Amino acid sequence: MGLEVTESEGDGMQVIRVSGEVDLNTSPTLRTAILGALDKGSNVGVDLSGAAYMDSSGVATLVEGLKSSKNSDQFICLINPSQAVLKVLQLARLDSLFDIRNTEEGA
Repeated sequence: MGLEVTESEGDGMQVIRVSGEVDLNTSPTLRTAILGALDKGSNVGVDLSGAAYMDSSGVATLVEGLKSSKNSDQFICLINPSQAVLKVLQLARLDSLFDIRNTEEGA
């Protein structure tokens, strides 16, 4: 399974929807989308409801996006992460670091 990343304009932010596996081979695609949206001056919501798997490179990509957003007075939130992704974030004790929302409307 690969990775599909789609982008759309949400309510005051760029929404990046992730579907598939985020790993060492595919995380650069997600990184490009997140940092590209932040470079445009957009706040970012990353919809992880379709992410079946995420390894440490995917987590590092999210952390890099979070740091970049804070450096530029923007925000990034995670929208409805799948159970697999949420478990990885919890194991790394990063779930409290991120703004995690249940829906796009709450973002």
